[in-house]
Amino acid sequence: MNETEQLLEQVTDRVRDSVRGHGKPVPVPLAAGEVERAERALGFPLPPLLAALHTRVGDGGFGPEYGLLPLRQAIAEYEGGRASDWGWPEGVLPIADLGCAMYACVDCRSDTARMLLFEPNPGDPDLAWYHLCPSLAQWLRDWLDGTGWFREEWDEDEMETAPWAEFSSRI
Repeated sequence: MNETEQLLEQVTDRVRDSVRGHGKPVPVPLAAGEVERAERALGFPLPPLLAALHTRVGDGGFGPEYGLLPLRQAIAEYEGGRASDWGWPEGVLPIADLGCAMYACVDCRSDTARMLLFEPNPGDPDLAWYHLCPSLAQWLRDWLDGTGWFREEWDEDEMETAPWAEFSSRI
């Protein structure tokens, strides 16, 4: 079993445990062809791991913070951001609501499916984008292990995230 398969199995187990513990059902996985339709609508392919989460685990409703967005909602957020005065970087799909208008986003152009933080609260588009994690896979592992962004306790210095310099070139 490869790393991706192991990670998908771990996420599925975590989701099952959560459903047993809280009784909140997870949306059913997307049917065959729905990811391809979404990719056509977006104009770019989804990272394979993200597509597998939606087709094999469930269409959102599980995962870090408030959970992964259902794919249709992620597309709507992306399209709304692209049409806004702020602009939204091409190929950067919001995938999880972190609360307070913040999103965890995946850079679908990145070979590693780099994770970015959209944090609009400073009120300046140039200060709204940060590196969150080197990859979607690592971000999920951190969630499963309670490490990285998902640690219980933080030092003030550990909360620092580096600005995403590519933001302006992707609008």
